[in-house]
Amino acid sequence: MITANDLKTKGIACLEENLADKTEDIITVRGKERFVVMKIEHYHYLREMELEAALFEAKQDMASGRFREESIDQHVDELFSR
Repeated sequence: MITANDLKTKGIACLEENLADKTEDIITVRGKERFVVMKIEHYHYLREMELEAALFEAKQDMASGRFREESIDQHVDELFSR
């Protein structure tokens, strides 16, 4: 774990040191976990997995008939009528 004080005093060097052998770490503030910092490669991987999961879910919805066909205007009207 990285403390906020370590981050304040050591800056980016603290992050580089703590992420040298792992992809992510937690930043604590006053002893409580507050933030997660990670290598950009890991962030991109997680985003890709998130998009893959959304695509899989959309395909499942299509396959099981859980969708509607409507015009863009109908869709926008529905969004703003809520």
